[in-house]
Amino acid sequence: MVEPSTFHFASVRLADGWARNVRISVAAGRISTIEQAVSADASDVRIAIGIPAMGNLHSHAFQRAMAGLTGLRGAGDDSFWTWRDLMYRFVGQLTPDDLEALAALAYVEMVEAGYARVGEFHYLHHDLDGRGYANPAEMAERVAAAANVAGIGLTMLPVFYAQGGFGGQPAGEGQRRFLSSVDGYARLIEASRAALAGIDGAVVGIAPHSLRAVTPEQLDAILPLAAANPIHIHIAEQTREVEDCLAWSGSRPVQWLLDNAPVDPNWCLVHATHLDDAEVGRLASSGAVAGLCPITEADLGDGLFPAVTFRGLGGAWGIGTDSNVAIDMADELRLLEYGQRLHHRGRNVLAGEGEVVGDRIFADALHGGARALGAAMGLAVGMPADWVSLDGDHPALCGRSDASLLDSFIFAAGRSAIDGVWRGGRQMVAGGRHKARAAVVARYHVVLQRLLAS
Repeated sequence: MVEPSTFHFASVRLADGWARNVRISVAAGRISTIEQAVSADASDVRIAIGIPAMGNLHSHAFQRAMAGLTGLRGAGDDSFWTWRDLMYRFVGQLTPDDLEALAALAYVEMVEAGYARVGEFHYLHHDLDGRGYANPAEMAERVAAAANVAGIGLTMLPVFYAQGGFGGQPAGEGQRRFLSSVDGYARLIEASRAALAGIDGAVVGIAPHSLRAVTPEQLDAILPLAAANPIHIHIAEQTREVEDCLAWSGSRPVQWLLDNAPVDPNWCLVHATHLDDAEVGRLASSGAVAGLCPITEADLGDGLFPAVTFRGLGGAWGIGTDSNVAIDMADELRLLEYGQRLHHRGRNVLAGEGEVVGDRIFADALHGGARALGAAMGLAVGMPADWVSLDGDHPALCGRSDASLLDSFIFAAGRSAIDGVWRGGRQMVAGGRHKARAAVVARYHVVLQRLLAS
């Protein structure tokens, strides 16, 4: 089947703003021309409202299978740390086939939600006993296979994990499938790059898991492996992590990282929830992206990132689905703004004077996510032909135009307004449903039922 190559939008959010009656031509998966103020031709695919597809900068795909299974309150306080213990028990069962099936569903749902690329923070490297597979990239290849099924762009971020806590604490039994030596990690990166070399647009960065999981010497040793690709790290997600880092080093986590590593726009600091004023300013000045995951951070009770102050200082940020407890791009953005409103007791707090907040936060997340993922995103000539079509007849979008369309999509309509998603000019989602959904869901059901029965 020959894919259509010209698309006419009644209204579309281009890289430089909103435009009407726009024809976008596509060649080899990229935007070749953009014509404005033109009428539709008979050969054009007609789209009422178009917006760029978003980047999802932080995902643990397999955790999608845990969604809804961690709500039973135990003795004492429930927290990130008790949730983590449950996650370790779950991950201890997963085979390569299981991982591929679970990731495929998560990625299909991401595309349906309007994401075009995912940053997979991938730390499940070894077999059930913690021994390496004959192919170091066995599990990474399964993640890549799942991404291919879903048609989502992939930024693979193999995780380096070597200790159980600050100061060389031994790793726990639940972490045995994650652990690497520096040499073993170098082999993993090499094998992952070889495995993904044939996938168009695939990027392989590196991901030191967190300051509590690597020593300073190990961090120094692995950073050259990035080779100008993205570097992602979990940091300052929990107050206990901040307290433990202070006890170990005398510095807060982000302070320590900025003092001891060459943090620059190539870095993404995931969560960075608990910062003091000096850290906020230094992080913004570094050019690193703050990787915010509002739904997961709310689910785990992490806290609120100081987004208003950070944005005011020119800081870059993007969004991620993290634990994939819910996969909804509009919800991530809505919750981010609403959390800041509750904290500051004001409205439209992440927009500047004269800006429409939904349009502003969408553009900021798109820009920051693209940088963190090492990939171009947005609708301009030469960019990937990745966009989302919104239902022009959706009640929440009725009578809206230009920037108010994104505001209404994020705060009123949500995912129900998405009727199509295109990747590289190919339609992956129609009527809100991914073309591979039925087969992917059937495989997922078989795997999950077995896992839950064991």
